[in-house]
Amino acid sequence: MSIDHILERARQGERISVDDAIALYESDEVEKMGEVANEIMLKWHPEPITTFVIGRNVNYTNLCDTYCRFCAFYRPPNAKDGYVLDDEDIYQKIQETKDVGGTEILMQGGTNPNLPFEYYTDLLRNIKKRFDITMHSFSPAEIYKMVEVSGKSLEEVLIELKEAGLDSVPGGGAEILDNRTRRRISRLKGTWEEWIDCMKMVKKVGMHGTATMVIGFGETYEERALHLQRLRDAQDDADCFLAFISWTFQPDNTAMKGERVTSREYLKNTAIARIFLDNIANFQSSWVTMGAEIGKKSLHYGINDFGSTMMEENVVSSAGATHKVDTNLILRLIREAGKTPAQRDTKYNTLRVFKEDETVENDFIMQN
Repeated sequence: MSIDHILERARQGERISVDDAIALYESDEVEKMGEVANEIMLKWHPEPITTFVIGRNVNYTNLCDTYCRFCAFYRPPNAKDGYVLDDEDIYQKIQETKDVGGTEILMQGGTNPNLPFEYYTDLLRNIKKRFDITMHSFSPAEIYKMVEVSGKSLEEVLIELKEAGLDSVPGGGAEILDNRTRRRISRLKGTWEEWIDCMKMVKKVGMHGTATMVIGFGETYEERALHLQRLRDAQDDADCFLAFISWTFQPDNTAMKGERVTSREYLKNTAIARIFLDNIANFQSSWVTMGAEIGKKSLHYGINDFGSTMMEENVVSSAGATHKVDTNLILRLIREAGKTPAQRDTKYNTLRVFKEDETVENDFIMQN
């Protein structure tokens, strides 16, 4: 079946439906989808600029009682090889980030039942006393664990986190926003409705979040399309997402074996998402899971942002994804894609546009 009529309607600014999205997923005309996705991206971002943020992942604990089958990072509560980072270690990681011009800390960990709510609020206050840095931290699953251990409401927890220094919330844990797949891969993580409710509440208390999607769990095309519909509806209702990021399930070292999704399927998903999500401005590349070259290619499939430099990342790397990128390599990859690189902050404000051949001096290179 031809997808031309669907793509043409999207070109004209018409919203596509769940059935349209399923038809696109069933098609192998990925290049056609990429072309339209790129046109739509250019309506949002007409300048030939690709942004990125200099940031660091700080995984403050790996102790977790959610037991996701697809996660190779977590350890059960009280496990001998579990950890909670000392505050001083976290401060050192933040200082190292600041030293290379970093502006964002993406702090995430397991749902650790042994940490009281005050751990998070005290840590945020102490970080903000010491550093001028954006805390883009704690996914909905972690926030719901704080609700559980504190006895407070979701709104109260988010208000107190914001007052302590939280700036925005990453959209981790969305995986696939359909409860059939969620029960199969992560029975204890909560429903798709709870994830959406958290992100809407994030906006209600005065912050933004990001929207994410992970493919390759054996989900159906209908479930992928419903995921996009639920994100679009939430964005219509609350304007809660600054960006969308999709990536692929990494099966190595996990309790869920499966075949890796191909780079072509990743690019197709990226393009369909850009076509469908007509109310989210920014789309991030997923070079961490797909590699730098596919990250570069995705800049012609609806992507306008190269994501974070990710000075440190332990979760997907535990599952066999070991792509590490330094800032100067990001600059080169963006230029090779025919774009001009620019550093941004977490809210997508441009901080610095790099001139031709300009590099950074105090760069870092992560080792695998």
